[in-house]
Amino acid sequence: MKSFNGRVAAITGAASGMGRALALALAREGCHLALADKNAQGLEQTVALINTSTLAPVRVTTQALDVADRQAMEDWAARCVAEHGQVNLVFNNAGVALSSTVEGVDYADLEWIVGINFWGVVYGTKAFLPYLKACGDGHVVNTSSVFGLFAQPGMSGYNATKFAVRGFTESLRQELDLQRCGVSATCVHPGGIRTDICRSSRIDANMTGFLIHSEQQARADFEKLFITDADQAANVILQGVRKNKRRVLIGRDAYFLDLLARCMPAAYQALVVFASKRRAPKVRRPVFETNDEPRL
Repeated sequence: MKSFNGRVAAITGAASGMGRALALALAREGCHLALADKNAQGLEQTVALINTSTLAPVRVTTQALDVADRQAMEDWAARCVAEHGQVNLVFNNAGVALSSTVEGVDYADLEWIVGINFWGVVYGTKAFLPYLKACGDGHVVNTSSVFGLFAQPGMSGYNATKFAVRGFTESLRQELDLQRCGVSATCVHPGGIRTDICRSSRIDANMTGFLIHSEQQARADFEKLFITDADQAANVILQGVRKNKRRVLIGRDAYFLDLLARCMPAAYQALVVFASKRRAPKVRRPVFETNDEPRL
């Protein structure tokens, strides 16, 4: 797919961040849009930005929904085709973060992140795939993460979902190549992108004193890792679609961690442990009082 002009793209997580940036970039190329997010107000703001930043008129529809709701996703996909006549691209972009130890993580939090980060991608892919095939010219773009290539402590739920998205999408791409149906798939692995994911993330209390000093400090440090602009990320993704890439890395941090995982597929974990120990809160040793006289 070399051109997006006149095509129709469905984007989840379109109320902010990369989802919004993708919507704006596609609209500027004349692509019609079906946008979804739980944040209805954010969706309205995205539409307003599209209307003020694009010269060519494009059709934009919005839907407030939870990507973890399978029926809602299936209904939205059918609605997109009814409203636009077809769908050529689907960007399963919505995602959240969770920080917790494996031992201390609550099952409800694990179900929350798996529902959005993994099942949201699965539902979006399966709901739209028949419509993409019907067009004979389509593309599925699923957002994983650099942490779908490289794991870190305290993020087991996030790592698990992003590794799962990677495996799911790579398998899908191979099936589509075998079927020669005109549809392809790309897995996106962003590094630190300046989005709202930090604000929507959950940080369990069990992390305090283990890997972080406080929740506030952890969020501040997390945002320091966001070194790539969302608009830059959107442009890299769309270029990857044009080139029909299987994998798209975004940001120099993503390239570095990918290289580290390739060169040291198991040994990198020891480096992460070493770095985590240096950054973790220092455990103060107890001071015991004694009445013993000093020895000469």
